[in-house]
Amino acid sequence: MKKPFATAEQLRQIAAQYPTPFHLYDEAGIRENARRLHKAFSWNPGFKEYFAVKATPNPRILQILSEEGCGVDCASYTELLLADAVGFSGADIMFSSNMTPFNDFALAHELGAILNLDDITDIEYFRHLSHVPELVSCRFNPGGDFAFSNAIMDNPREAKYGFTREQLTEGYKQLMQLGVKRFGLHAFLASNTTNNDYYPQLARMLFELAVELQEETGAQISLINLSGGIGIPYYPDDEPADIMAIGEGVRQAFEEIMVPAGLGDVAIVTELGRYMLGPYGCLVATAIRKKEIYKNYIGLDACAANLMRPAMYGAYHHITVVGKEDAPSTHVYDVVGGLCENNDKFAIDRSLPEIDIGDLIVIHDTGAHGFSMGYNYNGKLRSAELLLRTDGSVELIRRAETPDDYFATLNLPIRQSTE
Repeated sequence: MKKPFATAEQLRQIAAQYPTPFHLYDEAGIRENARRLHKAFSWNPGFKEYFAVKATPNPRILQILSEEGCGVDCASYTELLLADAVGFSGADIMFSSNMTPFNDFALAHELGAILNLDDITDIEYFRHLSHVPELVSCRFNPGGDFAFSNAIMDNPREAKYGFTREQLTEGYKQLMQLGVKRFGLHAFLASNTTNNDYYPQLARMLFELAVELQEETGAQISLINLSGGIGIPYYPDDEPADIMAIGEGVRQAFEEIMVPAGLGDVAIVTELGRYMLGPYGCLVATAIRKKEIYKNYIGLDACAANLMRPAMYGAYHHITVVGKEDAPSTHVYDVVGGLCENNDKFAIDRSLPEIDIGDLIVIHDTGAHGFSMGYNYNGKLRSAELLLRTDGSVELIRRAETPDDYFATLNLPIRQSTE
C-alpha cells in the first residue's frame, strides 16, 4: 500500500498554514535516493548524475541535488539561466536540447556546459563561437525498434532526436577538424521503465558503439551518457527498479566491452529526472464538491493545470484520503478538477473510502513532471511548492500565483479587490 511521506497530522498542519492545492516535496527522501544512485555507480570514478531540470525546475530542489553531488541537464535558455542562478557552472551543466536556437547554444557555451548535440547540423553553430570546447557529446538514434527480453521498449525510428549511425561518424570527424579533443556519446531509448535490464542493455549498445567510433575516427571517448528512462512504481503493486542491480549490470557490460578496448577510464553519467524526484513529491488538494449524476464525482480545488499527466496520458496516480488511510474502499468515484475540459480527471472509477467535503486528498508521485507541466488554462493559477525538511519543518519554495501574476504580461489594468 502506498502511504504519503507526511503523516495525516503533518498534512493538516501544513494545510492550515498554506492553502491547498500545493505540491509538497520530501527532502529526506530526495537525499537518500541521490545517495543510493551514487552508491550504485560508485565503481565508476567519473560517474555523475545530471538531474533533468525539466522534471522539477525549482531552485531549492536543485540546490539539494547539488549538495548531493549532482549536476543538471538543461534543455532551454531559461533552464540554463536557472542553473546559473543556483550556482551550477562548467561541466556541472549538460545542455541537451533539440531544434536549438543559437542563443540557447551560445549561452550554454558561455556557461561552459557540456554540449550534447542532437543533430549533425548543430555543428554549424561552432563556427560562430569564440572557441571550440574541448569536450562535445553527440546523441545517437539507432532507428528501428529498441527491444530486449522479447519486448519492444520503444520505437526510435519515430523519435525526432539524435544522429543516425552514419552521421555520428561524420559528425565526430567534423568536430575533430574543428578542434574538439574529447567526445561523449548519449542515447535515450525508453521512458519510465522499471525493468532492471534497460540500462545495462542500453549501456552495451553505447559501449560497443564507442569502441567502433574510436576505431573509425580515432576520437578519444571520455563520456557515456545513459540519459534517463528509469521509472517509478506508480501503482501500489508495482515493483520499483533495483538501482543496485542496474548499476551492477552496467558495470559488467563496462568490464566486458570498455576495459578490453582501453576505455576503462571513460566516465558514466545519467540524466535522471522521474527516478530522482517522482516518489518524493505529492499534490495535496481539498475535496470541495460532490456531484451525483450518472457517476459519482468528487471535485477538488486542484485540476489538470496543477497535474497534467492523468489528463494528457491517462496516467495513473495513486490517491490517499488523509485520515482514512486504513478505511475500506467502499465508494467508486471519478476524482476531478474544475477545468472546462472533460479529461480533467485525476482518477476514473477509482475505489476509495467515502470522501467528505473538506477532506484532504493526496495525489502521489508528482515530484517529477507535476508542477513543471502546469499551465494557466481557464485562468487557473499555479500552486505553491513546499518542502518538508529533514527536521520536520516546512519551507515555502515557490509561492502560489496570484491574479496579478496572470495579468503581469498583459497591457491591461485589472479591478482591485475591495476585500
